[in-house]
Amino acid sequence: MNRGDRPELLWGFGLNTIEADKIEDSLGPGFFLRNFSERSLPGAKELRHPEKPSATWIPLRVWNELSEARRATYRKQESTQRILIQDENEKNVDLESVLEDGFLAVVSSPLTSSKVQDALFRAKEVAGLYGDLYRMTEEIIMERELLSRKTEQLMFLNTVLSNATERLEVGDILGQAAEDLKLLLPVLSVQGVFWDVASTEKQAEAEIFLNPGLIPEIQGEWTEFMIENVKELSGTEVAGYNLSETVPAGDAAMCYGPTGGRVLALPLISRGEKFGCLIMLCDKSVRLAKDQVNTLNAAVNHLSLALNNALMFTKIKSRADRDGLTRVFNRRSFDERMAEELRRHQRHCMDLSLLMIDLDHFKNVNDTYGHIAGDMVLETVARMFEETFRTTDFIARYGGEEFVILLPHTNAVQAEMLAERIRAKIESCTMTYQAVDFKVTASIGVSSVRPGSLEKDSELVLKADEALYKAKELGRNRVVVNAPVARLRIV
Repeated sequence: MNRGDRPELLWGFGLNTIEADKIEDSLGPGFFLRNFSERSLPGAKELRHPEKPSATWIPLRVWNELSEARRATYRKQESTQRILIQDENEKNVDLESVLEDGFLAVVSSPLTSSKVQDALFRAKEVAGLYGDLYRMTEEIIMERELLSRKTEQLMFLNTVLSNATERLEVGDILGQAAEDLKLLLPVLSVQGVFWDVASTEKQAEAEIFLNPGLIPEIQGEWTEFMIENVKELSGTEVAGYNLSETVPAGDAAMCYGPTGGRVLALPLISRGEKFGCLIMLCDKSVRLAKDQVNTLNAAVNHLSLALNNALMFTKIKSRADRDGLTRVFNRRSFDERMAEELRRHQRHCMDLSLLMIDLDHFKNVNDTYGHIAGDMVLETVARMFEETFRTTDFIARYGGEEFVILLPHTNAVQAEMLAERIRAKIESCTMTYQAVDFKVTASIGVSSVRPGSLEKDSELVLKADEALYKAKELGRNRVVVNAPVARLRIV
């Protein structure tokens, strides 16, 4: 039988026969009154039953005999309205105390149909209001929770956007993103790969940003993983790649390869074109809810904008700081670095040397083989410099076929050895252009300053230039060292 076919349940607590009969007669067959005797009032079993009475009729004489603990138990039954029945010979009860006990109404004996029906009507009306209030309260609580979650999401996105736009270096943005994204999900590391597709060759040059401190094996796994992502997302082969580092992201990231957790590879898009991929490594147990996925996608959109701007800034800065042909630093960058290194030399009393290199008879190369061949020679020599010298050494194109190389922590003897090594390397290299082989040589001037010298940067360059001029005078293809400036002595 469906619940709608059953009579509505009412309870009576110790009602006498007259009271019970009157209630049943007044309400008709749509209600069923279950009357408990005074000695067997509802206990825990009845109170736990899923079907609750809509109203309970309780004579005042029965209520007064109950213990306070028993009364408290019945008061907790909020879904049931209680109606108090007062005998005609009993003293009128205080209405305020009746309301405090949770009674809906007081009905005096003798009971009549109108009294019973009116009391039950009020009980059902209050129950309906109570249900409406309960539903409204639930809706308000749910709306507040949704509003709270949306506020948290907006605050999170604002944090991501603010932190990303404050930085101009790609590695810094990725490192900060690793910290910010931990507010949303358990992130172990954040890394990235970016690419630039050559329109003619349909090949991509990739820039891979990995966490610092990775062991070679883990670094190799991540590199392969990212190259595969570039192929898949760009639809091209990877012609070459360069490895860079993010800012430190914690020791935990150093231990995990792509199989060490759940990897989320999220494409980065700008102006409708994919230019990179954000690689997040999370705990294997992570499961994202729909709102978390939406928030993560919004965060990645913010990061896409910041990372694209950072990449453009890097390109512009590189064009401003470097020579367009050889990709080593330009004259302006050298002048700035020279002044900086000389200040460091004077502050920390360290050795400092400078090589000035000129390719011998370079005009003959251009005149004989053409300017394209000349450009090829300059690029080849620049790569030789990068292979030969340390990363702390500063290589720049000084102008035309002249290069300068700044050597911190290097004395005159060491600088001469390095100069002779690169001179021999250039001399032994066979250049090939349009199936024609030829060779070039270089003259090198060396100057140095000893610790404690107060030389100006222009004087160090001038002495290297003088040494270079002497090397050319002596027949070219040789190294000449200008005597280093002695330490100043106060007598």
